[in-house]
Amino acid sequence: MIILGLDTATPTASVALVEDGKLVAEEFYGKSRKLQQSSLSQAKGNHSEIVLPLIQSILDQGHISLNSLSGLAVSIGPGSFTGLRIALATVKGIAYDWGLPVVGVSTLQANAARVKDHEGVICSLLDARKQEVYAAIFHRRGQTLTPLSEDRVCSIATAIESLRHTDEASPLVIGDGAKAYEPLLLNAFGASVRISAGDEFGSVAAQVAALSWRRFADHGSDDLASLVPVYLRSSEAENRRPAQIN
Repeated sequence: MIILGLDTATPTASVALVEDGKLVAEEFYGKSRKLQQSSLSQAKGNHSEIVLPLIQSILDQGHISLNSLSGLAVSIGPGSFTGLRIALATVKGIAYDWGLPVVGVSTLQANAARVKDHEGVICSLLDARKQEVYAAIFHRRGQTLTPLSEDRVCSIATAIESLRHTDEASPLVIGDGAKAYEPLLLNAFGASVRISAGDEFGSVAAQVAALSWRRFADHGSDDLASLVPVYLRSSEAENRRPAQIN
């Protein structure tokens, strides 16, 4: 079973191939890592212009075609509103054209699942701007990642307080939100906290594909028509929309 995973909800877009639960190949494009392949040499750097070249690059590396895939997996949020729409539209287009099943995976869960060398509490933290973060807390033991909270958008102070309530002496905080608020995290937990933007770990897309593997193995998938991004808050356009007068 070969699954293609895609993430454009985070600053570093990524695509990965996973076969029978094992990583075959992964590629990145974003703030910290950029592909050098000729197929991407003309991309300007925004996710809309590099997502299809990313997919083609990963298929070329795996020496497979779209009709060889067993399914598609995509991070559905929370994260960049534009990135989420791009990824889901791309995946739905491929799925409809090639008759492939699709599974949507929480971006926060996939971000936390990247960590393989930490036992204990992991806080997945993505920068939501406006002095807010997307946050979820997990506990890792061996290969098992257990959610301790729901995905939510909140202030960094609220996220820190939730992390305090786990009573974890040495939590790991991963994501661009971790780096954005590193001084506050250090002030709250001191040197015991481990802070990572995630650059030393594998791609979010690889974990999106890996987390979807069991559902595909059990012949489960999401309904394409009803699969939508998880934003957790209103967009700027919705916030600026004038209230209707009855």
